[in-house]
Amino acid sequence: MNLKSGKIEGFEQYSQFTSLKEFNTHIEMWLAVKKEDFSKGELVALKRLVRFSAKVPGVSNAKIGTVLKAINEEYQGNGISRSTFKRMTLKAKELGIITIHETERKNGSQSSNLYCFNRFPKSEPPKPEKLNHQKETSIPLKTNNKKNNKRNEAPIELDHTFVSDKVPQAFVQIIKYFFSDAKTIEEYWRMVHIAAFRFDCVQDTEEILAIAIQSLKQLIRKLKSTKQIVKPIAFFYGILTNKLKEFYLEKLFEKQTDSRPFRKVLPSGEVLNYDWLHAAE
Repeated sequence: MNLKSGKIEGFEQYSQFTSLKEFNTHIEMWLAVKKEDFSKGELVALKRLVRFSAKVPGVSNAKIGTVLKAINEEYQGNGISRSTFKRMTLKAKELGIITIHETERKNGSQSSNLYCFNRFPKSEPPKPEKLNHQKETSIPLKTNNKKNNKRNEAPIELDHTFVSDKVPQAFVQIIKYFFSDAKTIEEYWRMVHIAAFRFDCVQDTEEILAIAIQSLKQLIRKLKSTKQIVKPIAFFYGILTNKLKEFYLEKLFEKQTDSRPFRKVLPSGEVLNYDWLHAAE
């Protein structure tokens, strides 16, 4: 049975998000791993549909013609076709990004579709299965009691809401959809601090946070495209250090005001030579 068309406020129950901010966060995660699946025109259509889903976070019943008109105006007449928009919706549906509901008018004729964006699926690293099963003993009841005690003694995992205040919320909001354990999140942020200290830029808090989030998104894309990463946190640290090194060298370049050779020793012991940086010039 098709839904009856109406004002967007009447479809609030179809929203999976508590706020526009939460919706935008999930869209960022979808695009971080699925952006390459869309053509340039399809990506324009998807982002415009996202903007039409702001009144009720994650839900839109905008007509295709309305969306195309807005895109055409924004790009000064260089918009996209109706077929491009439809291809985008089909891809987004297949990828699990949106759910599409058909609606109809009171007279039974078909109206505009209802597009409902889905939450980004929560993904946690697989937990290793216990391969060493305890052998049966002559007193099975005693064995079972030991197993029950072990279960009771198992530490309780704390989710992202228990993360230390020292970890920026912007970082937590991105990583929690992949690693929700508080200790794991804090360990990732500790890697950020170690890398920042290595390149003597701990004081550049805003830049460090932006670089950390970029590195995290790059890790996420890699995790989604391959299963060959044995230690994700080590891979993250590698990405992070490369980006922070670029940032550090840019700062050195900006501070250098004369042509004298420059030699800097990092806390890690690594030596950076100014002449080497300009050898290609």
